[in-house]
Amino acid sequence: MIHDILKNKPTKLFLGITAFFVANALIAECIGGKIFSLEKFLGMQPSNFTIFGQSGLSFNLTCGVLLWPLEFIITDIVNEYYGPKAVRRISYTAIVLIGYAFLMFYGAMKIAPADFWISSKQDSGIPNMQDAFGGIFGQGMWIIFGSLTAFLVSQIVDVTVFHRIKKATGEKWIWLRATGSTLVSQLVDSFVVLFIAFKIGNGWSWQLVLAICLVNYLYKFTMAIILTPLIYFIEKRIEKYLGKETADRMKHAAMGKEFANVPAAG
Repeated sequence: MIHDILKNKPTKLFLGITAFFVANALIAECIGGKIFSLEKFLGMQPSNFTIFGQSGLSFNLTCGVLLWPLEFIITDIVNEYYGPKAVRRISYTAIVLIGYAFLMFYGAMKIAPADFWISSKQDSGIPNMQDAFGGIFGQGMWIIFGSLTAFLVSQIVDVTVFHRIKKATGEKWIWLRATGSTLVSQLVDSFVVLFIAFKIGNGWSWQLVLAICLVNYLYKFTMAIILTPLIYFIEKRIEKYLGKETADRMKHAAMGKEFANVPAAG
């Protein structure tokens, strides 16, 4: 049976996409604890602007945002060829495995460290490895909960908007349904994570939450536009791999939320 599965190109493609989707999401969560200056990254001086009465704002973003745009591109690709059920499947899989990873991180932080390991990196300027380990892998529970909730909600919004646009436009204008759904879902993602993690969890004011949300969304909006050509590149590669006939059948099946009717492709 495993040989039949591995000979089926749509199945192999879905397994590969799912693996990358989950790995990319987990990496984004792990590196999200580092904040970087987008302006300095681009060789510019940090901005100093005011939004909703909050002054001194600049594009200080988590490193996680470097990878999250790829998640929404993958979502749109899966939506296009496999349908909303498949999107929900990979989203739930990612949520469960990210939750599992955080539980393992928490357990690893609580395990008593070896005495020699604690001071093993003093020559490198790290006085306490246990504190460094906890600082890297430890995140507040509100941030974790907010991030996972935002991810799940934004994925549901993305798949819903994508299919509504597709039903209205048909097979043409993939850029519209891909970019349009991403712009809406990214706005939801930005707001939900900040609302849960910092409004509820840390008591931030509404003005500060909305100001930071807008700053984050401006970056995500820009990236969604810039990465639009990547959708077409991936679509061409998929059609070359599957064959145009199989790819077209999968698209039609995805509209009907059925994948079982797609013929096997060796």
